Amino acid sequence: MTDLETIFAYRMRQTEETLAEAGRMLDSGFSPRSIVNRSYYAMFYAVLALFIRFNTPHKTSKHSGVIGVFNKEFIHTGKLDARFARMLYDLFDERMELDYRDFAEVSEEDAINAVSTAQEFVSAIKALTEQKSPEPEDL
Repeated sequence: MTDLETIFAYRMRQTEETLAEAGRMLDSGFSPRSIVNRSYYAMFYAVLALFIRFNTPHKTSKHSGVIGVFNKEFIHTGKLDARFARMLYDLFDERMELDYRDFAEVSEEDAINAVSTAQEFVSAIKALTEQKSPEPEDL
C-alpha cells in the first residue's frame, strides 16, 4: 500500500467513524449542536479523502478553502451534482454559527436533517471514489 493509499484509507475510516458517531449521538439524545458538528466533520473528512483519491492539489486546510477547491474540482466539472455543494455549504454555515455565535440554537429536527444530509453526501463521495480506479501515478 502506498503512502497516499494509506492516507486515503485513514480519511475514509475517519469519515465513517465520525458519521457513525453522529448517528449514535442522535439515537442517544445528545445535544443537536454536537450532532451537527459531527455530521459536518464527516462531510469535511470525506472531501479530504476525495482530494487524495483524485490527487487534487490543495494548499489550504481552512474549511472555506477546502470547500472552494471541492467546488472548483468536483462541482464545476460536473463530477458531482451542484446540490452536494449546497449541502456542504449549508452544514458548514450551520456548524460555524453554532460554534461561534452567542446564543445560537439548533433543533432536534435540524440535527436529524444534518445526519441525513451527511449520510447522503458521504454516500455520493464513496461512490465517486469507488468509480475511479486508483492508478499508480494517482496513489
